[in-house]
Amino acid sequence: MSYTALARTWRPKTFSELIGQEHVRRALVNALESGRVHHAFLFTGTRGVGKTTIARILAKCLNCERGVTAEPCGECASCREIDAGRFPDLIEVDAASRTKVDDTRELLDNVQYAPARGRYKVYLIDEVHMLSAHSFNALLKTLEEPPPHVKFLLATTDPHKLPVTVLSRCLQFNLKRLPVADIAAHMRRILEQEGVGFDAAGLKLVAQAADGSMRDALSLLDQLIAFGGGQAGEAQARAMLGTISRDHVVRIVELLAAADTAALVRCAHSLEEFAPDYAQVLDELAALLVRIGLKQALSDYEGDELYTPELLEPLARALSPEDVQLFYQTAIIGRRDLGLAPEPRTGFEMTLLRMIAFRPAGESSGSRPPRSARRARRRALRPAALALPRARAPPTPGRRS
Repeated sequence: MSYTALARTWRPKTFSELIGQEHVRRALVNALESGRVHHAFLFTGTRGVGKTTIARILAKCLNCERGVTAEPCGECASCREIDAGRFPDLIEVDAASRTKVDDTRELLDNVQYAPARGRYKVYLIDEVHMLSAHSFNALLKTLEEPPPHVKFLLATTDPHKLPVTVLSRCLQFNLKRLPVADIAAHMRRILEQEGVGFDAAGLKLVAQAADGSMRDALSLLDQLIAFGGGQAGEAQARAMLGTISRDHVVRIVELLAAADTAALVRCAHSLEEFAPDYAQVLDELAALLVRIGLKQALSDYEGDELYTPELLEPLARALSPEDVQLFYQTAIIGRRDLGLAPEPRTGFEMTLLRMIAFRPAGESSGSRPPRSARRARRRALRPAALALPRARAPPTPGRRS
């Protein structure tokens, strides 16, 4: 039984199908329509944001049998062969496995020959930063003055490792990480066409875990469908990703608002049975605090798939804006220092205790203490060094003190 991964099945085949990267799409479309196509392009960005996909679409635009166009037909032999990865004039090279100068020279020996089938001979060199210094030297002259029938498309996740001499010979496009909303919307469209049931909250969790990479998101979505037995629900997503239920995070915020230290510690202990990643728990807590802060600042804030306005409103009333800022700052600092704790669980518990300990004394839920009390507390918390009297300067020799 043959199955093609979602990341391959739904790989964009034209610029109009591309998700995000509008700044790159617009520049390439304008260049193709005006006939001013450079001979060397460098696509940079983190994994899974579309570097090689854009390069293949550009190769298709250059070699479509209907002419150079920003909208390849997708039906001619050249378009179909490029999509299938067997077009003879699209030479894809993995620089990570061909780093030696002899490999580069062998590759460049065929540059002078005309294309076998297409209009242009396109060299797509992936992870180009892996080439050796001698390989770059062998590539430079050809990269600067290639034959008119040759185009170079370079892709890398680490452009800082490329020599300046190579960068100066290419048009460089930096691909951005994709927003969570765009990733989630694309996965929704895919699942609707695949006929797979899903929860919007589950897709949001997967999109967040993908960290801006569409390929990672679709790989996680494949895993989620298999894990959920053909469904992509929120509960399955949390179980697969190792995140706890949002009810636990909401409960933590409620206990922080009530300043109930004993119940807060019991709640933290109860998470142990889920074997959570405490760094992710603090991430979830900080993300909820951000939404609460937005709800306090913007009355018409609509929330999202994970936290609706009905859930945010009581929390926004229970906490003061100062508490939200304090808890958020403490959460992200605790997240940063979690690796220094004796163990993650104790680091997480101490972060929650720190939120309570640093809360202004005498503050009730949703209210601020009197200004005089806040001033007194600031004076009490002032570092001891600032409260010490200044040391007198030693007397100058020869002068009476």
